[in-house]
Amino acid sequence: MVTSLHPGRMAQIAATGKGSPAGKIRQSPMSCWLQRDLRGTSQSPLGTSPGSSTLTSPTTPCPVVCRWNWCLPAASLSLTSALTSSMEHSLSCHLQPLPGLCSIPPGLGDCSMLRVLKAGYNNLSGKLPDELFNATSLEYLSFPNNHLHGVLDDTHIIDLRNLVTLDLGGNNFSGKLPDYIGQLKKLEEFHLDRNMMSGELPSSLSNCTNLITIDLKNNQFTGELTKVNFSNLTNLKTLDLWSNNFIGTVPESMYSCSNLTALRLSNNSLHGQLSSRIGNLKYLSFLSLGKNNFTNITNALQILKSSKKLTTLLIGHNFQGEILPQDETIGGFENLQVLDIEGCNFTGKIPLWISRVTNLEMLLLNSNQLTGSIPEWINSLSNLFFVDVSDNSLTGEIPLTLMEMPMLKSTENAINLDPRVFELPVYNGPSLQYRVLTSFPTVLNLSKNNFTGLIPPEIGQLKVLAVLDFSFNKLSGQIPRSICNLTNLQVLDLSSNNLTGSIPAALNSLHFLSAFNISNNDLEGPIPSGGQFHTFENSSFDGNPKLCGSMLTHKCGSTSIPTSSTKRDKVVFAIAFSVLFGGITILLLLGCLIVSVRMKGFTAKNRRENNGDVEATSSYSSSEQILVVTWLPQGKGEENKLNFTDILRATDNFDKENIIGSGGYGLVYKADLPDGSKLAIKKLHGEMCLMEREFSAEVDALSMARHENLVPLWGYCIQGNSRFLIYSYMENGSLDDWLHNRDDDATSFLDWPIRLKIAQGASMGLSYIHDVCKPHIVHRDIKSSNILLDKEFKAYVADFGLARLILPNKTHVTTELVGTMGYIPPEYGQAWVSTLRGDMYSFGVVLLELLTGRRPVPVLSTSKELVPWVLQMRSEGKQIEVLDPKLQGTGYEEQMLKVLEAACKCVDNDQFRRPTIMEVVSCLANIEGDLQTQKLAKTG
Repeated sequence: MVTSLHPGRMAQIAATGKGSPAGKIRQSPMSCWLQRDLRGTSQSPLGTSPGSSTLTSPTTPCPVVCRWNWCLPAASLSLTSALTSSMEHSLSCHLQPLPGLCSIPPGLGDCSMLRVLKAGYNNLSGKLPDELFNATSLEYLSFPNNHLHGVLDDTHIIDLRNLVTLDLGGNNFSGKLPDYIGQLKKLEEFHLDRNMMSGELPSSLSNCTNLITIDLKNNQFTGELTKVNFSNLTNLKTLDLWSNNFIGTVPESMYSCSNLTALRLSNNSLHGQLSSRIGNLKYLSFLSLGKNNFTNITNALQILKSSKKLTTLLIGHNFQGEILPQDETIGGFENLQVLDIEGCNFTGKIPLWISRVTNLEMLLLNSNQLTGSIPEWINSLSNLFFVDVSDNSLTGEIPLTLMEMPMLKSTENAINLDPRVFELPVYNGPSLQYRVLTSFPTVLNLSKNNFTGLIPPEIGQLKVLAVLDFSFNKLSGQIPRSICNLTNLQVLDLSSNNLTGSIPAALNSLHFLSAFNISNNDLEGPIPSGGQFHTFENSSFDGNPKLCGSMLTHKCGSTSIPTSSTKRDKVVFAIAFSVLFGGITILLLLGCLIVSVRMKGFTAKNRRENNGDVEATSSYSSSEQILVVTWLPQGKGEENKLNFTDILRATDNFDKENIIGSGGYGLVYKADLPDGSKLAIKKLHGEMCLMEREFSAEVDALSMARHENLVPLWGYCIQGNSRFLIYSYMENGSLDDWLHNRDDDATSFLDWPIRLKIAQGASMGLSYIHDVCKPHIVHRDIKSSNILLDKEFKAYVADFGLARLILPNKTHVTTELVGTMGYIPPEYGQAWVSTLRGDMYSFGVVLLELLTGRRPVPVLSTSKELVPWVLQMRSEGKQIEVLDPKLQGTGYEEQMLKVLEAACKCVDNDQFRRPTIMEVVSCLANIEGDLQTQKLAKTG
């Protein structure tokens, strides 16, 4: 049954029986389910075994699952009452991430059979209500990433003696960890990370002998760790005490945790040498001790080399001023993938023993005082994709062996990597989360050394490279044009060298380049136009007085900037002046005549075309073509007028601060109009624009495409060679921004109902341009950043029709191929055509983004792209594991798997097996009804 507690936005109790053993039990995939911890640890709070969908005891009722969805604060009192009465015998309650949820209902404590209570990623505030601790049957209590506060010592958590999982991470709890924590003897998972806890760890913590995970990172705990007898915690696998204020040495008892696999003690004030007993941790794969005061690096390496399963070793910012051992007896590390010994001020050379760490993938030796050259054996590390030796005193030329690194050369190597290789808890500081290794870019960072010579042209072989930083060296010669082959490059920094010559114009083809710096060299000539160069700061080009360009004070074609002259320069100048003086006089007279004629024509054309309707003043030169602005009619009313002056004022003369989007077609600016309304102005790249008459006809045709899920095109503007399109402004930006660029908190979380609504709306907009528009439109660049959201999260398809319109009797477009990496269908690589079925592939990728929360091509990563990863996981029967962890356990798994099935059909390699957009619209629209019908059929 479904009980409506409030009309419209309501709490829903999804129940299949009374919840008591006497009630009729109706089993379904929703009523018997396996809880999964967000960190990937499978939990089975209801007595099920992993992978099982049946209860271990036939007398135990299937759980009644409560989902609190879109609750209005005004209804909180009646809602709490209804929840309490409906959940009296409930076993599991999940409060989904919702804007209206503000506090924990005290009445939940009256649910005498409640075992699982999850309410993570909400905006919950206040304290834990005392009544909550009356629910003594609770086994799983999870409130992570909220705004809860209070002192745990003042609560009655001690009454919840059946707790197996306690997760209060990411809140504002303070005070000491209460001593009674040791009485929760069934506790296996304990997460109190990212709070404001202080004081020493109580010795009673060692009484929780069933603990598997302790996560206390990012608090203010103090004292010595030796007060806790870790030797009692023989089941412990993960211990994370990162970023606290612990002092003293690592307790010997910690080395008795024989099942420990991940240990992170970094960013504290620990000291001393590593104990030889660390070799007892035979399963240890992740060890992070960075930013402490440990000593004796030679001893540490000799001990750790015997840890056969060690894959990640982060010990940087210790061992200050010691000599990095060159001892060839330091062998072992046969499974090590990540080695970080940065920031130690080591002296010496890059040691030979690293060449025998054959599985190494990331090497960080930066911020030391290493000397000598980069060794020739560097390319023998066939898995190495991240090299950072910056901020040392290395010398010599950049070795050609660096250009032979297999993982940086071949995209095939990167794609074929087994993603499970990277499933390591590597830590990425700013996000306060454990990250897999795929969070890191392919990097070659040699900055802040003393390298000399040329940049090898062979650099263009490193096609997988994402970050290239050669700044602050003594490199000379020209920027090799082969860098333009690095199509995955996102960061290029060649600043503060002695480079000469021009900037290769083809760099504008690097569409993923987001950070660019060539300042403080001796470069000359024009700065390339187009591509990403429109977005770079002027400071990226500082210190190169011979450069010119529209973004610089020195425009190309203007008088050269004076430089120091030799006597020879003066003689040459005098001769040239004498020869040309007479010619210049004649040219001046001829120029006056031409300007006079052109001005007469300009004035006549101005009167003829504008007819007094548009008056605009701008920063554009009067020698450009006449300004034409058309404001397209809205409905049947009178045509609205907007001149170019209004646009300039509304965008602050196209100030960079007003840029709200960027893409292959141009930049998008927010325009604030005097009446308080907002518009979005897309400034198209000049080299892409049609002639005035063609452009006007194209936009007139696009303006006829009107649908509630298409971004409205209100007008256009022509100013000289510049073209502008005028759109509605969308308050919530793009889907890409919400999925990938926002902080990991409740205010930026999209729950499944909203994601499904977005998918439905976007599919209907795409259906309109595919099937209803005459002529039909192939979008050619469907992606999450081209799906915009208004304040109600209604989806609008943007940038439709900016590619050429197709005629009704044609099936493809033969103009230049456009698209975005990760969304481009495989057949586009074989023929320069764009099709409706190609759009379907791209839309399928967007659906996968909504389902997984992942990017199509992981930013700064060498892992598989989204599509092959999902297809592989699905073929292995692991489709549930591809879903966004934030969405798992929310009760919508069946809907999500249904959408996943549709998405996988859309990304079929065979374009003729892909569904049409109308078929997808129908599928998405009927998902809720279809599943309800299936459930009724099963239970009928």
